[in-house]
Amino acid sequence: MSRLSVVSPWIATVSTHLPMLSRAQVRPLAEWSYAVAVTQYAGTSSAAAFLAALLGEQENSVRQRLREWYQEAAHKRGAQRHEVVASACFGGLLAWVLAWWPPDERRLALALDATTLGERFTVLSVSVVYRGCAIPVAWALTRANTPGAWRPHWERLLRLLGQRIPADWLVLVLADRGLYARWLFAAIQQQHWHPFLRVTTSGLCQPVTATGDLASARRLADLAPTLGTQWCGDAACFTTPARQVRCTVLACWEAPHADRWLILTDLAPAQAEVAWYGLRAWIEQGFKDLKRGGWGWQHTKMTDPARAERYWVVLAVATLWMVSVGADAEAAEDAAHVATPVSGVSPDVRAQEPTPPRRLSVFRRGRLALLADLLLGHRPPLGFFPRSVWPRKQAVAAQAVSGLPPLSRPKTYP
Repeated sequence: MSRLSVVSPWIATVSTHLPMLSRAQVRPLAEWSYAVAVTQYAGTSSAAAFLAALLGEQENSVRQRLREWYQEAAHKRGAQRHEVVASACFGGLLAWVLAWWPPDERRLALALDATTLGERFTVLSVSVVYRGCAIPVAWALTRANTPGAWRPHWERLLRLLGQRIPADWLVLVLADRGLYARWLFAAIQQQHWHPFLRVTTSGLCQPVTATGDLASARRLADLAPTLGTQWCGDAACFTTPARQVRCTVLACWEAPHADRWLILTDLAPAQAEVAWYGLRAWIEQGFKDLKRGGWGWQHTKMTDPARAERYWVVLAVATLWMVSVGADAEAAEDAAHVATPVSGVSPDVRAQEPTPPRRLSVFRRGRLALLADLLLGHRPPLGFFPRSVWPRKQAVAAQAVSGLPPLSRPKTYP
């Protein structure tokens, strides 16, 4: 039996979900992402050494095959070589996630954020946030500390992902205070998705009164002036014409947060839940998984942003795989917990109990499940994205804010 058969199922899976890649491009991507998932290290030399031992090939030959994944066409051997266009994979990565999404779940949360690698790169990333983790599906790399607008990059990334999600899905796009801009709010809406953007407390807004008129301007911070207060309603935010946006404002200040959340969205007040903003923090865990908490990207020697963009496809594929495997394993563990007999407690009552707290991230659980299957001689597992419960805000005593319309309580979802 050929040693290549060890990784051939994964090669077939990558080829199925990224059909825009040629056969010569799929093999190094699949092999490299396989090596990353098993060894928990993304470096070219480490992956080449592992794959050479696994496949019975010369290490230099494997290393050259991996290098050709991220090299420009001029640096490759042969007249028919083409360089990989990383952005051509973005729609395929998102479609791959949706292909493994539960058929009864028709909502998705995307987070936008930037991360850096020392003084070399700034990465603008769009990730699917799920069960405490983040799966990169689109990104742009620029040189760190280099002047340049981010707007064209964000607008391009959103366009590349557009049309990949069915029109009847609820799609939230979340971003922190540093990214808010009216053009970003509009760019998200152009994809028929819903902005869920946090803003600073320094702005002004005019709440919409019961008669549909705009109230006098007041500080956004006054919508949730003290700990334990909240407000939700329609408003015109910001007074500068170039920045002003008519939207729903979600204001909430609860422990243990040191500051209030002020979220702008185009969802109706009765549809939006302020606790959904907590999903945004998962992209930060995703950056950790790419670096010190997982693949060790911080050790890369690359200095060219274009090459690093191609390299990120390897990291994204490995991350997608491990999060899906870990989520599947976590869901099975939760189901086993519910099914465990408990004296005097009916199965129906047990099913309504909260699941135990997460002790391992689904990313790490996925790696452990992969290693266990390999040691047992099984084929590498393929995962699934079981339905995930979005956060819900605990009910707090709503306190009226002087001069504002009555509190409009948002409807919560399971």
